Amino acid sequence: MSALPDPPKPLIAVCQMTSTSDKEKNVSTCSRLIREAASRSACMVFLPEAFDYIGGSTEETLSLAETIEGDLIQRYSGLARECGVWLSLGGFHEKGANWDQDRRISNSHVILDHTGRIVSVYRKTHLFDVDLQSGVSLKESGFTIPGAEIVPPVSTPGGKVGLAVCYDLRFPEMSLALSREGAEILTYPSAFTVTTGLAHWEVLLRSRAIENQCYVVAAAQTGIHNQRRSSYGHAMVVDPWGVVVAQCQDGVGLCYAEINLPYLHRVRQEMPVQRHRRGDLYGTVTRKTPG
Repeated sequence: MSALPDPPKPLIAVCQMTSTSDKEKNVSTCSRLIREAASRSACMVFLPEAFDYIGGSTEETLSLAETIEGDLIQRYSGLARECGVWLSLGGFHEKGANWDQDRRISNSHVILDHTGRIVSVYRKTHLFDVDLQSGVSLKESGFTIPGAEIVPPVSTPGGKVGLAVCYDLRFPEMSLALSREGAEILTYPSAFTVTTGLAHWEVLLRSRAIENQCYVVAAAQTGIHNQRRSSYGHAMVVDPWGVVVAQCQDGVGLCYAEINLPYLHRVRQEMPVQRHRRGDLYGTVTRKTPG
């Protein structure tokens, strides 16, 4: 008897775009990319942080925010339903619960299933407050509410997806928590600065993949958004061995990757780091010897 062929591997699509404050133009770009991915039979499409818009000032950023029940998410819900794909909406400017009093927002990562239903929302926990020597100064905490929790991985047609956003990439404790909860894919939709992207983007993504033995999916903003803001780009997918298996070139576009879960489980079996972790030791302080 001949061996049965391997089942088809799920295909995912990862988007790279240049958001501006023109929300309609951003929707048009995302819609085109999602439809193109659906035509290639992708089961899930990943959009970057700030897929909805990037404002030129704090005032503009706040003025364009919506609720999660608002028109924008409804439009993406209809798009997911029309195309029959799952969507990772990587960073939505969501009006906070006390918007009328404090005018603060959450940076919310929303997952829609192929029927357009919201199945998970993660609100970014680590906020990006930096003053770089290059002159870049960003203070996300000035208008953003830090998320209060890590959400459980979401079962999708591509695998179990652990949700994060951009700056979360620098905190391995979060990725380890998600992988312990069963994540097979870690996703970091981002708008990395050019300075930090050149220095750290790929090495951080590959590190998270290797130490967690997960696929890492990173949709990205790229190019010049306005006079104050540019992003590094290089959206990519890294496999559980740390190999970059897909990457976007410059400009707006897509990259694709197959998710090979049997390969992931083989990597974990052959190098069982999860089993070897010493949770009884981590977080403790080494005692000083007397004398």
